Amino acid sequence: MTHNAFPKEFLWGASTSAYQVEGAAYEDGKKASQQDIINKGSYNKFGFATADIASDEYHHYKEDVALMKDMGFKAYRFSIAWSRIFPDGVGEVNPKGVEYYHNLIDELKVNNIEPIVTLYHYDCPWALVEKYGGWLNRQIVADFAYYAEYVINEFKDDIKYWTTINEQSIIVQYWTQKCYIPEELQDGKHDQMRYQLNHYMNLAHAIACNLVHRIVPNGQVGAALGYAPVYPLTSKPEDVIAAQNAQALRNDYYTDIYFKGIYNTAAMKYLEEHGLAPVIEEGDIELIASGESDFLALNYYASECAKWCNDDGIKKMCYSGVNRSGKKGDISGFETHPGFYEMCKNPLLDTTDWDWAIDPIGMEVMLRDLYNRYNKPLMITENGLGAYDILTEDQQVHDHYRIDYLSKHIAAIKRAINRGVEVIAYCPWSAVDLLSTSNGVKKRYGFIYVDRTDDDPKECKRFRKDSFYWYQNVIRTNGEKL
Repeated sequence: MTHNAFPKEFLWGASTSAYQVEGAAYEDGKKASQQDIINKGSYNKFGFATADIASDEYHHYKEDVALMKDMGFKAYRFSIAWSRIFPDGVGEVNPKGVEYYHNLIDELKVNNIEPIVTLYHYDCPWALVEKYGGWLNRQIVADFAYYAEYVINEFKDDIKYWTTINEQSIIVQYWTQKCYIPEELQDGKHDQMRYQLNHYMNLAHAIACNLVHRIVPNGQVGAALGYAPVYPLTSKPEDVIAAQNAQALRNDYYTDIYFKGIYNTAAMKYLEEHGLAPVIEEGDIELIASGESDFLALNYYASECAKWCNDDGIKKMCYSGVNRSGKKGDISGFETHPGFYEMCKNPLLDTTDWDWAIDPIGMEVMLRDLYNRYNKPLMITENGLGAYDILTEDQQVHDHYRIDYLSKHIAAIKRAINRGVEVIAYCPWSAVDLLSTSNGVKKRYGFIYVDRTDDDPKECKRFRKDSFYWYQNVIRTNGEKL
């Protein structure tokens, strides 16, 4: 038996991102982000909803905050839409956009909910993409700094916790979904640019960390990293090495930057050998090293599995596949780096309908490993189960599968804390149902059901799911009742 590990000040809440939940993509002075354009393409190609309306939180935020209060939230993690603040990326500020976030933050504060702000969650202003390619061009670092300095100054009195850039590792793996990448660069011959844009993000992250520390009294800042611990397929030594290699390139390459100010040696060696390493200019590493992180925010959904892959000229280098259909086994492929590793299905774990491994123990593995390695506080800023939810005739959603998933992951966090890991927040994905970039609105994550389809936004009415009442009790008992 273990005692209730969660401290009294533990931040229970949930997360969203601007383009996936706000809607109002072209209202009150906001202009398009790259995600608005990418999701229009997904609608035309796959029938997935656009970001034009999403969950319409822009017009429902007071209702949503009231529902969060009813659940007992101590925190709400959300992102600020860059193009709502600066419609053209730089230049003139949009006062209506600033007003919206002040109103949202004020509403949270009045209800004793701690805002956790993400500066960037995939939605680069389209104006900067058109101007110079967005994150494909080093100019983005200066323009992000311009945006970040304004936002941090504007909200410094109300925001203690800041996360900089969401899921750099996922951006590298799924760059055409998380960035607008012209078709001519998607031929496999330009993959160095994945790591180049990540380098620009590392510079931007460091600048944002320094800005928070300079501007915000008692401010805390860190990255929000998509993280999946990697297991070897078997105990065969070659598979163990493959798992080490995958861990280095998919995880340590990012965390070492945040906490050591250096690129992981094994990962960088591999990138250099294959012409994938970023171009690093004089002073870059010094800037990166200066951007001290106070904590690491983690988005955990699943563990991964790796096996050895010979460099025999038969298998080719490729990046992570995706399941668009929501039918198990429909994943388009696994990341492969011949002579380094190949990702694969873990035969010992069940998966979601979208082929994501369900592994609550992986949460504990991740937390213990990272805390022992870096000795920095950790937040969970995403964790959740994407599923087909059904609204019954009496307006109920019986999502026992989500309750089972989340309760087991919270239990894993509790075990990690009892082993000495400092975890300060649990903000699963997501507060309300929202737009999935890869799968539209059919793939639902929220505690609150948003009544819309990919084709018909309807009125985006809100309904409490069974998981709403379950999570309400979890928070009320500070994690005692799962």
